[in-house]
Amino acid sequence: MSSGNHYVELSKIYKRKKTDQDIFQELMSFKVTEVLLVATYYDSYSIVREGRFFDKIFGEYLQLNLFSAPRITSVATYDEALSLMAERKFDMVILMAGLDKKMPVSLSREIRRSYPDLPILLMVNNNEDLKYFDEPSSPGGSIDKVFVWNGDSRVFLAMIKYVEDKLNAENDVKVGDVRIILLVEDSQRYYTRYLPMLYSIIMTQTQNILTEETSDQTHKILKMRVRPKVLLVSTYEEAVEIVDKYLDNLICVISDVKYSRNGQPDENAGVDLIRYVKSKVNLPTLLQSSDPGNAKKAEEVGADFIDKNSDTLSMDIYNFIHQKLGFGNFVFTNSRGVTLATARNLKEFIRCLKEVPPESLLYHARRNGISTWLMARGEISIAKRLRPYRIEDFESTTKLRQKILDVFEEARIERMRGRVVQFDPAMVNMDRFVMRIGDGSFGGKGRGLAFLSNFIENIDFASIVPDLNIKIPPTTIVGAAEFTTFLEKNNLLKSIYEEKDFDQIKQKIINAKLSNEVERKLRQYIEYMDAPIAVRSSGLFEDSLLQPFAGVFSTYVLPNNDPNPEVRFNQLATAVKLVYASIFSPTARAYFDAVHYKIDEEKMAVIIQKLVGQKAHNRFYPHVSGVAQSFNYYPFSYMKPGDGFAVICVGLGKYVVGGEKAWRFCPRYPGLELSSLSDQIKDSQEYFYAVDLEEDNADLLNDGEDAFIRKLDISEAEEDGNLKHCATVYDINNDRLVNDFSIRGPRVLNFADILKYDLVPLPRTLDMLLRYFREAMGAPVEIEFALDLDEGDKGNPTLWLLQIKPLIRLEKHLDVDFSEVEDERVILKSEKGMGNGRYNHIRDVIFMNVDKFDRTKTREMAAEMAGINKKMEKEEREYVLIGPGRWGTRDPFTGIPVYWSQISHARVIVEMGLPDFPLDASLGSHFFHNVTSMNVGYFSVHTKNKNEFVDLEFLSNQQVIDNTGYFIHVRFDKPLTILMDGKQQKAVVMWNK
Repeated sequence: MSSGNHYVELSKIYKRKKTDQDIFQELMSFKVTEVLLVATYYDSYSIVREGRFFDKIFGEYLQLNLFSAPRITSVATYDEALSLMAERKFDMVILMAGLDKKMPVSLSREIRRSYPDLPILLMVNNNEDLKYFDEPSSPGGSIDKVFVWNGDSRVFLAMIKYVEDKLNAENDVKVGDVRIILLVEDSQRYYTRYLPMLYSIIMTQTQNILTEETSDQTHKILKMRVRPKVLLVSTYEEAVEIVDKYLDNLICVISDVKYSRNGQPDENAGVDLIRYVKSKVNLPTLLQSSDPGNAKKAEEVGADFIDKNSDTLSMDIYNFIHQKLGFGNFVFTNSRGVTLATARNLKEFIRCLKEVPPESLLYHARRNGISTWLMARGEISIAKRLRPYRIEDFESTTKLRQKILDVFEEARIERMRGRVVQFDPAMVNMDRFVMRIGDGSFGGKGRGLAFLSNFIENIDFASIVPDLNIKIPPTTIVGAAEFTTFLEKNNLLKSIYEEKDFDQIKQKIINAKLSNEVERKLRQYIEYMDAPIAVRSSGLFEDSLLQPFAGVFSTYVLPNNDPNPEVRFNQLATAVKLVYASIFSPTARAYFDAVHYKIDEEKMAVIIQKLVGQKAHNRFYPHVSGVAQSFNYYPFSYMKPGDGFAVICVGLGKYVVGGEKAWRFCPRYPGLELSSLSDQIKDSQEYFYAVDLEEDNADLLNDGEDAFIRKLDISEAEEDGNLKHCATVYDINNDRLVNDFSIRGPRVLNFADILKYDLVPLPRTLDMLLRYFREAMGAPVEIEFALDLDEGDKGNPTLWLLQIKPLIRLEKHLDVDFSEVEDERVILKSEKGMGNGRYNHIRDVIFMNVDKFDRTKTREMAAEMAGINKKMEKEEREYVLIGPGRWGTRDPFTGIPVYWSQISHARVIVEMGLPDFPLDASLGSHFFHNVTSMNVGYFSVHTKNKNEFVDLEFLSNQQVIDNTGYFIHVRFDKPLTILMDGKQQKAVVMWNK
């Protein structure tokens, strides 16, 4: 896939993997919900017995956990039936034959003419009447099947299920590999007796299995749909057709001995059918007959036998299904039938499978007993995986046993891929799913990670980007319900919100205890996780579509390498608590106020993520970290805004999201130089962040988020050997960049091997991902990532996706008319402006006194600006803010390191360059993300561009409201006219007379 030309549409490659639950949803597409019962008043009364009949029907459904009992509407006459059918849709019709036997036949013919596909069943009161209906119920007749009313309401359940199974079998076999029980019986009396028995046994046994295995009620209801289908036929030809059509899905055949073959009664039809079945597949078969002499015929063809006249007929059929069809426990026996082990559920089955003797394993494998039992329990995917294997394929029983166990494990992991699963300490290092601890929301970041996990598993990236693995790091999320529980159980709900001293709040939260469940699971997590970890905030509002809350809450990085597990646990628990506490920080409170949210509406989930990186000497960090956005507010050359951009650095991503000097490029055009050689040297990354693996005196409470993070000179990354593919060297003698680290000269981190020479297909992969994620989320997106250049799966490097969030922009574009602009009244002009629209209400401008600007004192400037903003907030005034360098940077030498909350009332923010302080726009930072989300005007003014300027002299001559030292606040008599056109990137601020 090259960058721009071979983009494959998302809809063509997004192949959502069907889980068992997905399959269950697609089964039983036809459900009987409306039944028309046509019976005389007398017969209706006899059946209904003063209304108790319908209670019984409903009771049968509830008892079997079938939660959608059909509605049965009863009418008494021919005309009533046709009239009601014209008004309402019915799924099936049951006709009751009373004294007038002609009426049901004529009505069935009339219904068949108007509704040719509607199932029509007949029920008789008297066995003597059965012969009368032979012709209308024969193939091609107007009646599908005749049943006998025996006073048991389960007959109605069986009739309904008979219709559903007949109509659903083909789809359910195809979609869900559902198994088939074939019942061949031409006696209405007997199949009326057999069907209710079969359905009750099958459904009850299935329900018993579900009770053992899951507490998820939705899963139970859906899994009932995967029960075996019962197909009833009455002739040899019909039976052979079913056998041929569903051979791979048959689990048993129950057959009478004598029934029609070639249109004539045949004494050996059932025997020949069993013989035919056995010639094709080895499965349980049952012959049943009123003649006990047929037991010998059954023995000859290897079938079980039941006497129809037996007093224990129901129990005999129950035992056959229970023992031969895999219902109930799996009993491991040897060839002599001696019980060796019993498994009640899958866990016990796997344990037994490891322990039973080879003889028992072979005995059950030959008889297909394992896959039969699995299918009976709805374990579709495992049974399908086992089916292709034959005993002859394996050299020994040891290899056979291992293969079966491998299939179980593969299916278990496959089922979890891309999903959110319950916490399992043994799987904390696995990267194919997200694990959860506790209940409640995942918050914004957590939701994004769960989405990424699911998205990755539903696209075959290996075929699209064969040279790069795409994954999310092993991730565990503590649900937001624990936050509420934590405050409640520690009696903090009231005091914590009223307390204003953040140090006091942190101390109270640190002293409080997490719930027993969370503590226990965090201890287990530490026991299995042997790498550095990041503990990240995930508030309900964080990275949401409404407000991004980017960078407002805390993230803690832990080395997690102390030999004492108790120390590691305490660090993790403390980090979780401090993430909770960050909701109450002054920065967060100010942000809540700025966006008019209530702090008590926020709830905090916590993400615990294995840190991406490599150990080098006494530190740990990734080869490359970065941020990519699908929309570029400052396109260059032939780039378009929709081409997106990325910012990358060596070391932890804290460097990039803080807005410090890093390498910017467009993923679609990675070779396009955005700056001159001299600027590349001057603006190259000079330091990086890493986790200190030898720090043992850090205090998270007092040292904060950077307790274990060290800021290191970039030369140390070179010592670690990690600049090899990330930097080039400036050869001063030839005035060029070379890939020779033996030369003395500045190291320029331009990632040339990756971006220009395609060492790793990072640019085109980012380009593809940004497009896919933009389409999948329905909004521009930002992703954070880390690149591991070491060999991973299949010998490839790995791109780790750490976070995704929507880039909130006002998509609605307003055309802005610049014809009213009068040059003599323009006080600010930018050709790199963001925002869209027109402001006519702002009179205040706050700008830097450039004579006092000192890049070593930018932190003092940020504090001063916070005070001005607070004053403007009280007065409910919005303003234009102008200052040199980058607003919101974390590097105090490149701009003014304010938090968003410290300038929240600025409606227009201007970054200007000075002759000795060139401007580099603040793309990629959390600060920038918040600014763009609120459609704040965001302009840059470059000193080298003659078409851009800020008239500081004119501003200085206006009415001064305040001069705080670094900043001057002026106010105009009349509101300014501010015009912004985001598409053209033009912006103008004009004073009015």
